[in-house]
Amino acid sequence: MDHRYAILIDGGFFTRKLKQRLNKTPDVDDVLHAIDELKENELLSGFELLRTYYYDAYAASGKVKHPVTKQTVNLAETDVFTRNKAFLQKLELQPNISLRAGELSPRGYKLNYRVMHQDDLASRPLEEKDFMLDIEQKGVDLRIGLDIDRLSLRQMVRTIVVVTGDSDFIPAFKFARREGVRVILAHMDHGVKRELKAHTDGFI
Repeated sequence: MDHRYAILIDGGFFTRKLKQRLNKTPDVDDVLHAIDELKENELLSGFELLRTYYYDAYAASGKVKHPVTKQTVNLAETDVFTRNKAFLQKLELQPNISLRAGELSPRGYKLNYRVMHQDDLASRPLEEKDFMLDIEQKGVDLRIGLDIDRLSLRQMVRTIVVVTGDSDFIPAFKFARREGVRVILAHMDHGVKRELKAHTDGFI
């Protein structure tokens, strides 16, 4: 078969790195431009793109009550929820992009990390700004790992480009390479563990 490849993007990681590069929150056009830059890399020269898989989670919905103000907030009515939904829905409609959406679940509020280490915490009343939402992401990493395995086992591609900095994907990388698939890591200049690099066939 022709040398096909797929791009698998950890969306949370991708947009964080783009935000640092662009000094602004990236929009869909920024994301598409960055994907085009990946496709033009010399390591992929002459290859045929099967598809770009984009993994992210819709913003959390549900209602949470602040422990200090006792105010209940409907997360589905916030600007964050509206912007996130519009971004992912627009991205999903782009050619050759498949959105793999996980979930974000609110678990209430928790103390900010910096507040927990303040010397006067035990002697002062807690304030509204001392707390932050506690959000749990579910299913994103699992979907990336499963798709790496599926693409490899079914021999749908001969190369997989994974945009991430997460060493949790080492077992999936090792599996793909045992199946004869080349794994290219696009870490976007993010510092990654040596073990992650050791189980890839190239870097972007």
